[in-house]
Amino acid sequence: MSKDQKEHVSEAENQLGNTGKFVQENAKSLGIIGSAIIALVLLYFGYQNFYLAPRAEKAANEMFKAEEYLGIDSLKDRAISGDGSYPGFEKIAEEYSNTKSANLANAYLGGLYLQKGEYKKAADVLGNYSNTGSPVLDPLVLGMLGDAYSELKDYNKAITYYKKAADKSKNSFTSPLFLKKLGLVYEEQKEFKSAAEVYNKIRTEFPESVEASTIEAYIARAEARL
Repeated sequence: MSKDQKEHVSEAENQLGNTGKFVQENAKSLGIIGSAIIALVLLYFGYQNFYLAPRAEKAANEMFKAEEYLGIDSLKDRAISGDGSYPGFEKIAEEYSNTKSANLANAYLGGLYLQKGEYKKAADVLGNYSNTGSPVLDPLVLGMLGDAYSELKDYNKAITYYKKAADKSKNSFTSPLFLKKLGLVYEEQKEFKSAAEVYNKIRTEFPESVEASTIEAYIARAEARL
C-alpha cells in the first residue's frame, strides 16, 4: 500500500464511529462505518446511476439534502427524518423502494442508527440492502450488520456477517477490518483458537494493512488463553 493510500485509509478510519461497549478497546481502528460511508459511496456511485427512470430520478434529486446533513454531526437527525422541505433517508427508503436511491438510503440509515445506538433498527434497514457489486459498499454493509448483531449480543449472526464482509471483496481495507472484528467476537465467546487463526490470517494475508501493525498483540493474547 502506498503512502497516499495509507493516509486515505487512516483518514477514513478516523471518521468511523464507536460501535459501543463491544469494541471500546479498538475504537480508533475498528469503528463502525457511519459518516465515512458518504465518501466511499460517492466514490463508487456517481449520480448518473440514479437516472434510469423518472421515479429513480426524483428519489436521487431528493437525496442530496439528506446527504448534506449526513456530513454535519448536529444535523444527522435531519438526515434521517428530513427537514420539512426535503425528505430524509427513512422516507426515501420507504417511498422509493426498489430504486438505487432507496437501496443507498438503507446503507446510510444503517450507519446512522449504529451511531445512535439503535442497533435493532440498524439491523432491520441494513437487511433491506441489496448487493450492488460495489467492492467497497457491499462488504461495508455486511460488516455493519455484524456490528449491529454484536451490540445485540447475537454473536452467531455477528460471526456470519463478519465472515461474509471479510470475504466479499478481499482487499487491505475492508477484509482485515472485519477479520479483526470477527476475532474479537470469537474472543467474546471464548473461542480463542478461532480468534488466533483469524488474527494470523490478517498477519499473513494483509501484512500492509492498518490492522496488521498491531495484530501481534492480539495473536499473543488469544494464544495465551488456549
